[in-house]
Amino acid sequence: MSFTDDLNAEVVKILKEQWEIRDGQKVPDTPDLKLANDGVKLTGTVLYADLAESTQLVTKHSAAFVAEVYKTYLNCACRIIRNQGGEITAFDGDRVMAVFLGDAKNSSAVRSALAINHAVTHIINPRVRDQYPNLPSDFQICQAVGIDTSELLVARTGIRGSNDLVWVGRSANLAAKLCSLRESNYASWITSDVYEKCRDDVKTATSGVSMWEQRTWTAQGMIVYCSAYSWPL
Repeated sequence: MSFTDDLNAEVVKILKEQWEIRDGQKVPDTPDLKLANDGVKLTGTVLYADLAESTQLVTKHSAAFVAEVYKTYLNCACRIIRNQGGEITAFDGDRVMAVFLGDAKNSSAVRSALAINHAVTHIINPRVRDQYPNLPSDFQICQAVGIDTSELLVARTGIRGSNDLVWVGRSANLAAKLCSLRESNYASWITSDVYEKCRDDVKTATSGVSMWEQRTWTAQGMIVYCSAYSWPL
């Protein structure tokens, strides 16, 4: 059989094979799923945290410095996510994906976003400036977090010896797109579904002022909320 014939046969096999889908109560590990059409269905809240202006970083600074920025950001983001009960599910360069489950999944994800903003503003940027005082005066590490909630199908994809989990559902796609939105110092972006299901303590500051502003996301034709607030650590 030629290589092309082999690819054709594999595609036909995948398309014809019946799915085995079961409800899940936890984030699955790769061994929990078969490479065949096997899936776990969850209702989860997806968080994507993403550094901004990465292209400018890599074109204007040394590779070692950029790697340090990536490492500090992802380290803080991952530690905060886990501290709030989230599960790290994927990395993609300078971004990380996480999933939150359970009754408090939306509030926990939103608190993580606000805490990541705090870490970048009050920990990472000051420490980078301390270590590298000769950086341009306008240098600043910026980032954004996107969050959405929906039903998800988790499946195993790839080939034997090289595979990972894929998360299929609205929240996985919209959260990734939300964290690419850039407006002033608004670092946290959430859908109205997430906002409506959050507890009041992650909606309103202690002063009684709302921490969120409503926006129309024209590209998706939907209402979203953005915030420049931080959650102190």
